[in-house]
Amino acid sequence: MTDGPLIVQSDHTLLLEVDHPQADECRREIAVFAELERSPEHVHTYRLTNLGLWNARAAGHDAEQIVDTLVRFSRFPVAPALLLDITDTVGRYGRLELHNHPAHGLVLVGHDNAVLTEVLRHRKTQAMLGERIDDSTVVVHPSERGRLKQALLAIGWPADDLAGYVDGEQHAIALAEAGWSLRDYQRQAAENAFHGGSGVVVLPCGAGKTIVGAASMAMAQVTTLILVTNTVADQAGDHRHLPDPHLETQRCVRPS
Repeated sequence: MTDGPLIVQSDHTLLLEVDHPQADECRREIAVFAELERSPEHVHTYRLTNLGLWNARAAGHDAEQIVDTLVRFSRFPVAPALLLDITDTVGRYGRLELHNHPAHGLVLVGHDNAVLTEVLRHRKTQAMLGERIDDSTVVVHPSERGRLKQALLAIGWPADDLAGYVDGEQHAIALAEAGWSLRDYQRQAAENAFHGGSGVVVLPCGAGKTIVGAASMAMAQVTTLILVTNTVADQAGDHRHLPDPHLETQRCVRPS
């Protein structure tokens, strides 16, 4: 037990004491995997969700790091059952992968035969999958790429999409910076999204996410798809999503 700023509850909610000396440090670390639900003056409420945990895993954070963060900042002992649930949930990400096969095109690769068998038999995914190339590889029709990823999320086996992108049509796009210029953080956000080929931009309201999108288009110089979530982003800018399943055909950047 410590005098930490966080209360971790067994219902997957996290209560952060805003006035605590470690609150800012804790907020930065839990924002990687927890979704902010409410932010009144003194105590902010976050929630652990499957999507948030998978999003963290997609960004390179493992279960051990998430568990360590919760235990380190928690004011009271964290329920072992919750920690086991987090570990199990995070471990579900990446057992399935989408790849671009040189001979068969888009394929689903399973690193766990039991999981792949479950997916092949499940009513939500069965019709989207084609012939089985070998014990671990199944053909996927390219038009089903987005729908399959959504269905896999729904049944609890999110796929790591490693199939890559196709560059969009070339366009001469430029920013008309007359009397103004990009702020340093806007330029950095645009550069990070561009060099990654795709990305999610998370900035507070009024920080210029639209400008970041425009700057990314100017850097890419190709057809660019920008999506804005239809969920109202929280004032603190902690709303995140896994990469959108329909963004597989061109360079893209998504403001959150």
